Amino acid sequence: MQSHDEHHGLDPAGEPERSGFHARLNLLLPGFKSVRAFATASGVSQTGLQRLINGGEPTLSTLVALARAARVSVAWLATGEGPMRQGAEAADPPTSTPCLDTLGNPVNLDDFVFIPRFNLQAAAGYGYSSEGERPLFSMAFRRYWVQNYLHADARDLSVISVKGDSMEGVLNERDVILINHADTQPRHGLYVLRLNNDLVVKRVQPLPGGRVQVSSANESYLPFELDLQALGEDVAIIGRVVWFGRQI
Repeated sequence: MQSHDEHHGLDPAGEPERSGFHARLNLLLPGFKSVRAFATASGVSQTGLQRLINGGEPTLSTLVALARAARVSVAWLATGEGPMRQGAEAADPPTSTPCLDTLGNPVNLDDFVFIPRFNLQAAAGYGYSSEGERPLFSMAFRRYWVQNYLHADARDLSVISVKGDSMEGVLNERDVILINHADTQPRHGLYVLRLNNDLVVKRVQPLPGGRVQVSSANESYLPFELDLQALGEDVAIIGRVVWFGRQI
């Protein structure tokens, strides 16, 4: 016959099962502004809570206090069994499985935005067909970086790759580039352009009279000019390159 403690997934000393407890505890941390805020809400000292986060085991009273502060089931926090929150169906919560990095540390997915990676190549040469456009997968970028360093809306961003050698030394073949499609007013910088049905990535330099010079890093490719006032349907500025990634 099981004891009352064993029925709730606790050992006879009133300690939670060790397997998974700390992962579940860390899963609760993003729900509070800080460890200190979690400690204050639960009535546990900050030092005591930090000890638990670092691998310590709580008493039964501390376990109950933590569960109440986070509004989760005591049994779930202790054992991982049953619904995470009272009243939820047992098969319900995918949130009971934490997202962890490769070191086992919890990751808050709300800290990231997921940018579509398209099956396109912006030619750093004479052009590469952009037909068959479709997203392959998404790449994760920190939301704080996108908002505070790029000053961009994540919905305006996409990732494609580079093909060719005209920008060699600046952008190499197979580099991946992050494009801000909301930035289509040329300034000094790298831009993706559509010429006819081709995408090209080039260095753009504004000139007087509403014209821009489009040039390459490789001197084998001659620069040319575009009149921004007379761009037709066959020519468009797709967006500014704001980041690139490279496999070494």
